[in-house]
Amino acid sequence: MPSMSDVARDIIIAIAILLLVAQQGHSKEEVPMTYPETKQVDVIDKHFGTTVADPYRWLENNIQKDRAVARWVEAQNAATSCYLRKLPGRDVFRDRLTALFDHERLTSPLKRGGDYFFTRNRGLDMQPVLVVREGETGSERTILDPNQWSENGTKALVVWAPSSDGKLLAYAIQEDGSDWRTIRVLDVRSGQVLADEISRARFTTIAWAGDGSGFFYARSPEPRTNGRQDSQISDHDVYFHRLGTKQSEDRLVGVSTPENPLLHTVDVTADGRYLIIYSTALTGGNALSVVDLSEPNWEVRPVVERFDHLSTVVGNIGTKLYVLTRQGAEWGKIVTVDLADKDLVFTALIEEKPKALLTLASILGDRLLLSYMVDARIEVERYELDGKPDGAVNLPDIGSAGTFHGRHGDNEAFFTFTSYGTPKTVYRYDVSSNETTLWAKADGSFGIHGQPDDIEVKQRFYSAKDGTHIPISIIRRAGSKAAAPTMLTAYGGFGIPLLPAYSPAAIAWVEQGGVYAVANIRGGGEYGKAWHDAGKGQSKQTVFDDFIAAAEFLKREGVTTAGGLAIHGESHGGMLVGAVTNQRPDLFKVSLPGVGVMDMLRFDRFTGGKLWISEFGDPSDEKSFKNLRSYSPLHNTKTGIDYPAVLVTTADTDDRVVPAHSLKYLATLQAAQIGHKPRFLRVEQNAGHGDGSPTEKIIEEYADRWSFAAHWTGLQVTALP
Repeated sequence: MPSMSDVARDIIIAIAILLLVAQQGHSKEEVPMTYPETKQVDVIDKHFGTTVADPYRWLENNIQKDRAVARWVEAQNAATSCYLRKLPGRDVFRDRLTALFDHERLTSPLKRGGDYFFTRNRGLDMQPVLVVREGETGSERTILDPNQWSENGTKALVVWAPSSDGKLLAYAIQEDGSDWRTIRVLDVRSGQVLADEISRARFTTIAWAGDGSGFFYARSPEPRTNGRQDSQISDHDVYFHRLGTKQSEDRLVGVSTPENPLLHTVDVTADGRYLIIYSTALTGGNALSVVDLSEPNWEVRPVVERFDHLSTVVGNIGTKLYVLTRQGAEWGKIVTVDLADKDLVFTALIEEKPKALLTLASILGDRLLLSYMVDARIEVERYELDGKPDGAVNLPDIGSAGTFHGRHGDNEAFFTFTSYGTPKTVYRYDVSSNETTLWAKADGSFGIHGQPDDIEVKQRFYSAKDGTHIPISIIRRAGSKAAAPTMLTAYGGFGIPLLPAYSPAAIAWVEQGGVYAVANIRGGGEYGKAWHDAGKGQSKQTVFDDFIAAAEFLKREGVTTAGGLAIHGESHGGMLVGAVTNQRPDLFKVSLPGVGVMDMLRFDRFTGGKLWISEFGDPSDEKSFKNLRSYSPLHNTKTGIDYPAVLVTTADTDDRVVPAHSLKYLATLQAAQIGHKPRFLRVEQNAGHGDGSPTEKIIEEYADRWSFAAHWTGLQVTALP
C-alpha cells in the first residue's frame, strides 16, 4: 500500500500543474511540464534475438484490484483535470454538445405479434428506454427504463429481442461498459421480470425459439479470479435456455474449438424453423451453420465452413435459404441453397456488381431488398424473389440507410437513415408500392444556429502513397473557403467501413469554424475484401501511409491551416493515431488516441486479443513480430523530435481493449524527450469500450478532447448566440 506521503506528493504535483497553467494564462508557448511520477521496473523480453524493455509492465495490472495502479491513474486524472477544466472554450463545447445531443433518438421498430418495439432517448437521458406501441396507431408505453437501474447511468440495455408473438422479451444488461452481460426476461403485458437469469453472456445476440419456449444465446465460462479484464476469449458456446429452468440446465448447441477461438452469434429464421449460427475468428469472414429446430436432436449442420469470406442468411422460404455471400464474389452476391438436399449446392441468384459492395439484404413482403455501398454511401435496390430486378428504393439523401426491419409476407418494413448533417430518422417502407413515409423525425438544433443547411459536406478523392485513390469526406460551414483548424479521423481495420452518420461532436467542431474530415482508408471495408486485405497483417503500414497521405492532402489543398491539424481515432483507430504520431509527428498539432491497441507485442495476452491475430499477425511468429515491432505505438516513440500535444483517453473497465495499452503508452510519452507540448491521460471511471456509455459521459469526454484540440490548433471558440 502507498504511504500518505506518496499520495500527497502526487496531489501536490497536480496542483502545481494547475498553478503553472494559470500563470501562463494558457499560452501555447511550449514550456516544460511536470507529471505525476511513474516508477519503472526492470522487465526485459527477448523475441527472436531482439531485446525489448517493458518498464511499465506493472501498469498491466487491473485498476480495480491493484491499488498502486489505481493511485497512479488517480494522480494522472487529477493532473489532466486541472489542465482541461481551465481551457478556454471547454464550457462552450460542453454546453453546445449538450444542445446538439438534446433531440429525440429512436431506433427502427421491430414488429412482433402486431406490436412495435423500439428504443427512445428523449435527448439527454443517460440511457435510451425500451418502448412498445400497441398496434400501428395504439398507445405507447415504456417497458424497460435503464435510467432507473443505476444512479449514474452506467447500467445499459445493450441487446434485446421480443418473442415472435411479442408477449415476452429477453434483454441483456451491461454494467460499467463491460462486455460481460446478464440476460433477463420480461413479461411484456404485466411488466413482470421473470426468475430466469443468464450470466456470463458475452459477445452475444439473442434469438427466440419460434414457439416462445426459450431462446438461444452465446456465453463464455466464468472469468478468471484475477479480474474479467484478463479473461481470454475461449470456449464461447451456443446454448438454449428453456424458460423456467436454471442456467445450469441450458442445452449446449454449438461446440467450441479451444485451439481456434471463435465467437458465435445466433439468429432464428422468421418461420422459426432454423437456428442460424455464425462463427468468426475476426478474419473478415465467418463460417455458417444451421440447426433444423423441427428435428429433436438439433444437429448442427455446416453450410459454410471457411472463414475467409462473409456469408449471412437473408431469409428462407421453406427449406430454401437465401444467402448473401462474398465467396467467389468480392463485391457480394445472393445465392440460394436448399436444405432439403443431402449435398448442399449453392445456386447464384443475383450476381455481384463490380464497384458496388453488397452489405445488407432482406426478404420483405415478396421482394428482396439489397443495400449496396458505393464510394462510402448507401444505395438500395429491389428484386423479385426469383432474382429479377425491380427498381430501387429512393433514399432521402446521400447517406446511410440501416437494416430494413420486416419479414417475408409482411408488406410493412422500417429503416433508419442518417447523413453527416442529418440525425437518424426512422422511415416506414411500403413494399408493394415502393414508397417511404416518415415515421419518426428528430427535433432539435442540428446545424449552425440550428440550421442544417449551413453545414456543407463534400466527398473528394486523394492519391495514396502507391497512387490508389482514397475517398475523404470534408465537413465544414457552407460557403467556407479559407483554411481552418481541422479534425481528421479514420479507422482502417477489421474490414469495418466508416459510413456517413450524424455526429454531434463533428457538428460542434464545425460550428466553431473548424473542418471535420473522415478518410476512408484501406484496412476498412469500404470497397470489399481487397480493400481490407490491403491494410491487414503484413500490409498494415498501408493504413498509416493512407492516413498520412490524407493529412498531406488537407494541407496541400489549403483545407487546414499550417499548424492546425488535429487527429483522433478510437480502438483500432486509436492505434492508428498512435502509430502515425510516431511516424510523422511534424504533420500534426494535436493527437487524440482513444481506447487504442498500443502494445502490439502483447495484445494477444488480454481478453479477446487472440482473435485480433488474424488482423495484425501473431507476435509469437518471427515475421509478424518484426512487422508489429515496426509500428507498435508503444515501442516507436522517437527521441529529440517535437511531438504534437497528446491527450490519451481510455476507461477503467474496458475489457475489450484493456486500459493497460493506453496507460503504458502515456507513461512512455511522458518520459520521452519529445518537446514540451502536454501529454495527458484521461481515464473514464465505471466505463468500458464505448458501448452503453451514458450521454453525460460522452458529452464530457468530447468537451475535454475538443477544447484541448482547439487550444493547440488555434481554433477560436466562442459561445453561439
